Amino acid sequence: MKTAPTRRDSSKVRSVQAISASRRVSALSAVGLLIGVGMLAGCSDPAPSGGISEPDPELVFLRGYRSADDDCKLTGESAFTVEFLDDAADLVTCSTGSTAAATLVSETSASMVTQTNSYTLYSVPRR
Repeated sequence: MKTAPTRRDSSKVRSVQAISASRRVSALSAVGLLIGVGMLAGCSDPAPSGGISEPDPELVFLRGYRSADDDCKLTGESAFTVEFLDDAADLVTCSTGSTAAATLVSETSASMVTQTNSYTLYSVPRR
């Protein structure tokens, strides 16, 4: 037969329950903190991967693409560009992020083929 808990026993039960609840709150706080830190870490820039410190490859610039003083240059054959050359398109190189590159893309059907540290190479159909 069960007996009713005494006053002393019921205070122990309340203490154990309070400690358990406190531990659950602490555990939930720790989980929330870890989730917050994880979200912040996901927002940071990724660590740079290989190739960032390598020098730009040797490029053969023939002339300005749209005019003599165009910052985007018609690019000739080199060991680096040989795989991007196409008989139906011009290979054009612009400084990465330049306004000349932005206008080239908006004015033509240029598609990016590769990017180096300083340059972005585009294939521009001749048709």
